[in-house]
Amino acid sequence: MEDRQTLHMLVDDLPAPELPAAKRFLEYLRQAADPLWLALESAPIDDEPLTDDDRAAIQKGLAERSRGETVSHEEAKRLLRKAG
Repeated sequence: MEDRQTLHMLVDDLPAPELPAAKRFLEYLRQAADPLWLALESAPIDDEPLTDDDRAAIQKGLAERSRGETVSHEEAKRLLRKAG
C-alpha cells in the first residue's frame, strides 16, 4: 500500500479527540520541509545589545500606545484591505 494511502487510513482510524494533535503534528512536518522555515529556524539568535536609540524608540512607541495613538494589528489589516 502506498504511504499516502496508509496515512489516510491511519487518520481515518484515529479517535476524534486525537485529531487536533495529529493535525498539529502533520502541519509541523509540512512546515519543517519548507526551505525558508528551515533557514529561519537555523538562523542565529540576534544577540546585539539595545542601543540608546533603540530604547528611546521603544519608549516612544509604548507612550503612543498608552495614549491610544496606535491601531491593533487586526485594525491595520482591515484598513489595508479597505485601501487596496
